[in-house]
Amino acid sequence: MATTAQSIPTGEFLSINEHETFELGIRIGQQLVGGEILLLTGSLGAGKTVLVKGIAHALAVDEEDVSSSSFTLVNCYAGRLQLYHIDLYRLDEGASAAHAVDLDELLSDEEAVIVIEWAERMGQYPLPAGAWRVSIVGDGDEPRTISVSEHQ
Repeated sequence: MATTAQSIPTGEFLSINEHETFELGIRIGQQLVGGEILLLTGSLGAGKTVLVKGIAHALAVDEEDVSSSSFTLVNCYAGRLQLYHIDLYRLDEGASAAHAVDLDELLSDEEAVIVIEWAERMGQYPLPAGAWRVSIVGDGDEPRTISVSEHQ
């Protein structure tokens, strides 16, 4: 799975509320062309799903349909691009988490966007080119620091 999206906003962003997190999601989503993997990390309540809602909105998916997929593990949404929203919160850490959601099969869809919440639970699972790391730090009423970078 390779990507040609080179203008995803990278760096560190300060979000003082859910609206700003949602708007950053829109900015990211507008640049997606398919083949991207977004690896989201952050504490419970940090705003990972809010960011996914913004990405979904930019992909012409009704953000109201997007929720934390903790109970179903994978939600698939059709829009400008196919969006796979994966949540590994309830799984143990390690490659078995990736196998539990059949990540290899999802990665074969080179025109889709894959967003993985709690991506750190995949451990050292090997990912193809086209992956981006999104780290959200902060919870409660405090501002969030959102870091976006290419996955190494």
